[in-house]
Order: sequence, then structure tokens, then C-alpha cells
Amino acid sequence: MSTARASVSNEKLIIAGRAFSSRLIIGTGKYRSYDQMRSAHEASGAEMVTVAVRRVPLDRSSESFLDYLSPSLQILPNTAGCYTADDAIRTARLAREALQTDLVKLEVIGDQTTLFPDNEQTLEAARVLVKEGFVVLPYFNDDLIMAKKLLDAGCAAIMPLAAPIGSGLGVQNPANLRIMREQLPDATIIVDAGVGTASDAAIAMELGADGVLMNTAIAEAEDPAKMATAMKLAIEAGRLAYLAGRMPKRLYASASSPLQGVIK
Repeated sequence: MSTARASVSNEKLIIAGRAFSSRLIIGTGKYRSYDQMRSAHEASGAEMVTVAVRRVPLDRSSESFLDYLSPSLQILPNTAGCYTADDAIRTARLAREALQTDLVKLEVIGDQTTLFPDNEQTLEAARVLVKEGFVVLPYFNDDLIMAKKLLDAGCAAIMPLAAPIGSGLGVQNPANLRIMREQLPDATIIVDAGVGTASDAAIAMELGADGVLMNTAIAEAEDPAKMATAMKLAIEAGRLAYLAGRMPKRLYASASSPLQGVIK
């Protein structure tokens, strides 16, 4: 492994004092089989997996994807399907009791068609959950002001969307993510929702994201394990490019070879 790749590999994603070598957070939904899900998880190198609390039998009374998760994966419960702050708070409390983790990906949806988040309800729920000792990672619109409010509320990381959930459109507002990174240099920013392929993940990382959460892009690929591998490499490449610092964009050409000393 080259020195550059080694430095990225040794770099950790820190969330509330917990260190993760992988900057990819993977999901559990939409796979065609549990075995396919498990293979994709292994190929991704991810160390954290998000679980929709409302669609799984937490008492393990029947078979579910929970039975196919690697014990090494950190479970990140999410409150998908909640439309009010109160509903999300109840779901997070249930997840903590059943899954024995204080981590929660907070989702409060505001519209059934677009699945865009309700930022105000998300902030209300975040304030309550932080006070109750949860490590809150809120999903929200890519809005700088809301990002600041969520961080002020005590959220451990913020999760702005790239595009609507499951759309595969990629990063739609790169300027917003760049501004968020520049204005919040110490925040942990994890891009969530809308990634479709490896180049989308690389772009998110090149814009300064600390990580990317994805599900549909891998689960609905023709070969999920191959796509998971591609996402792993894309996130590593995007992070390395961000740390390297890209060249400035220019309107006109700039000769690759220096003109000094050219034989005339």
C-alpha cells in the first residue's frame, strides 16, 4: 500500500468518541436476499449498518435481516417512517432498549412523496434525545442554518441529503455541501440519501464530507457486492483527493510543460 493510501486507511471517522476505519455506512433494505445483503456488507468494508426500527421484529420472534448481520457491525438504529417528533422520540427509545445502543439516526419525514425531512420536527426531536443521552445523527435538508442549530442542540454528527431518498440522483447541491464544510470545519458531516453510483460517493467526499451513508445504490445494483466494493474504493479516493487539494479550475488552457528553457 502506498504512503498516501496508508494515511487514508489509518485515518479514523470519529463519532462521539468512537473510531471507525471505514467512512461508509451501509443499509439493510431492498436486497433481493439476506445472503446477498451479507455479501455486500462484507465487500463494502463498512463497520456501521443502519437498521429501520419500525420494519424489524426487535424481539427476534421471527427471522429477519438482523439474523444475517455480522456481529462486528455497529448497529445504527434509524427512525425511518416517523412523521412527528414525538413518534421519532418513541421509536428511538424503543431501539435503545431493544438493541442496546444509544446511537440513533434521526429521521422525521415531512412529505410522503419526496420523503424530504421535516427540519423543524427533526430539531425538536434532537433536542429531547440529546438530553436523554442519545448520540444523535440527524437526517435533514442540506441547509447551513439548520446544520448549525442541530449542532448547537448537541448532535454528534449531521447528515445532509445529497438528493431524495432512493433517487440515485447524486449530489444535487454541491455548493451547499461546500459551504457547510467551510463554515463548519469541526463538524462531522455524513452525506445521506441520493447516492446512485461510485462517482456520486467520490464527489461527496471531494466536497469535504467525512462519510457517506447509502442503501439503495448498493442494494438495487445488478451486482450489489461489486457495487459495494466500488463504493468502498470511491469513498477512499474521494477522501484522498479532498486531502490532497485539487488544482484550481481555469477558463483557459494552461500548458502542462513549463515554457522556461524551451529550444527556439
